[in-house]
Amino acid sequence: MPTLAHYLVVSGLLFAIGLGGVLLRRNILIIFMGLELMLNAANLSLVAFSRFNLLPADGMPNYNAQVLVFFIITVAAAEVAVGLAIIVALFRAKQTTHVEDLNTLKF
Repeated sequence: MPTLAHYLVVSGLLFAIGLGGVLLRRNILIIFMGLELMLNAANLSLVAFSRFNLLPADGMPNYNAQVLVFFIITVAAAEVAVGLAIIVALFRAKQTTHVEDLNTLKF
């Protein structure tokens, strides 16, 4: 039976992989996937804490955080749609996805 520590270790590993992708890669798509991986790692830890937090009165799990995760996933889906649209627009304008070549937002 997995415990809270198991879920938190997996969540920490996912977050570390996502952070490594954001910090070490130069491709904007890989950076974007790393950000999504970090968001999903935070969702996993939120659900794990919610699942293992038993209410003292009746011993039932507290599902409030799991409902919050659905809202986070909905916002993440909208973020993906807008983010990919921006990435496609930048690729059409510059013909590259490398971060150092994208300077359109600079003055």
